[in-house]
Amino acid sequence: MRIGVVVKPNLSGAAETLARLQQWFGERRIEAVWSIEAAALMPPADRHVIDRAQLPEHVDLVLVLGGDGTLLAVADIVGQSSCSVPILGVNFGSLGFLTEITRPELFPSLEAATEGRGELDERMMLCGQIGDQRHVALNDIVFTRMALSRMVDLDVTVGDQFVTAVRSDGLIIASPTGSTAYNLSAGGPVVHPAMDAIVLTPIAPHTLTHRPIVIPATREVRIRPSTGNAGAEIYVTFDGQRGFPVHEGDEVRVTRAAKPIRLVRATTRNYFEVLREKLKWGER
Repeated sequence: MRIGVVVKPNLSGAAETLARLQQWFGERRIEAVWSIEAAALMPPADRHVIDRAQLPEHVDLVLVLGGDGTLLAVADIVGQSSCSVPILGVNFGSLGFLTEITRPELFPSLEAATEGRGELDERMMLCGQIGDQRHVALNDIVFTRMALSRMVDLDVTVGDQFVTAVRSDGLIIASPTGSTAYNLSAGGPVVHPAMDAIVLTPIAPHTLTHRPIVIPATREVRIRPSTGNAGAEIYVTFDGQRGFPVHEGDEVRVTRAAKPIRLVRATTRNYFEVLREKLKWGER
């Protein structure tokens, strides 16, 4: 078995864990493939080091040490690849909705995954297309105004049906996984990750009648700047990892991605326990 190890860049607190991982792999004769960022935190040695963008093609499992942002970056790489390699995320950050496995749970979870006892969650991804460019997102595709730009007007169409023109600071198109991210902060609903749905949530809408809406994931969502919106500088981002300007006349098509991402789940808690832990449900 080959396991790829990805670390948040400059995460010095992971150095000791990386040394223990190297020993753990050696004892079990598991081939380790280290990302450049992981290798930079380890003493010089003869080891298999590769750019993280190439990892999905060379490993059977990707181990991510970091926060949700690091896992999102890896999920986007895996989603763009031809592979369906599972991801095991260990939380070295603060909140950790996606990297829900804690540091003490690292080696038991890794052992369960390598022995075939690990539980996998399949999470729907989004695919956004602008012209010839196509990008995937695990959490969300977000339209926002750029610095010092005025409020933006976006025409929203679902399938072949026009929905509305949203006048707001922006618009979030979230997957069920992303419903607990930016969508939640903007007042959108929490959607169970097993749901086959897409959430449309306006950001600080100008009118009180605009509300989040949940639609079937089988529908295509089309977003374009409203006519006469040329003065507003609009930007679309994918999981906060990459972004592009959207000009008048452009159209962004959002659909469910062709394949889901597979995340190794913590065996010690279920989804609702994670929500209670992270959101402090019932405590405030």
